[in-house]
Amino acid sequence: MIPMNTIFRRLIVFSMLLQILIASPLQTFAESEEAIFAGGCFWCLEHDLEKLDGVVSAESGYSGGDLSNPTYENHSGHQEVVKVSFDPNIISYKDLLQQYWVNIDPFDNKGQFCDRGNSYKPVIFTYNQEQKSDAKKSQETISVALNIPLDQLKVDIIDSKTFWIAENYHQDFAVKNPLKYNFYRTSCGRDNRLKKVWGEYK
Repeated sequence: MIPMNTIFRRLIVFSMLLQILIASPLQTFAESEEAIFAGGCFWCLEHDLEKLDGVVSAESGYSGGDLSNPTYENHSGHQEVVKVSFDPNIISYKDLLQQYWVNIDPFDNKGQFCDRGNSYKPVIFTYNQEQKSDAKKSQETISVALNIPLDQLKVDIIDSKTFWIAENYHQDFAVKNPLKYNFYRTSCGRDNRLKKVWGEYK
């Protein structure tokens, strides 16, 4: 028979090991922050942002409108968006904004590239005052960098609204369907337009 004090010591050791095992992911989750961006087709923006160091996840979805439970077939009033979870110890929100800008056409608020309409217009959704301030400062930085008046940048900066995750087949579309994705991205003229807008700046 195992003495009670031995059992007690083993329970303590087990408890400590369990805490060590769960502490790290819980800490990572607690420290992660979120950002929501609209920039045309969410397949493309998701793929552009999720590969960045420090990005924990990127999910395609809908936001900006009032319709509950929007779908791909009916998301009237919403934009196609990407919700990014990121580790601010690796990539800051300011750096994420920089990457957002160079992956959109900031002069077009009627859509993006070959996709036209309200669903595809570029928007920065901000969760708090700090994000809003950083977003506006980034807009000013881009204005100076491109040597254009601020009012020529057609990207809205607005308070975040409910994020509705898109259907599962939209998630990681570029990874699951590389041929279809690459054909779409090329035929839509996304990269050609980005190169024309940003040139060496990117």
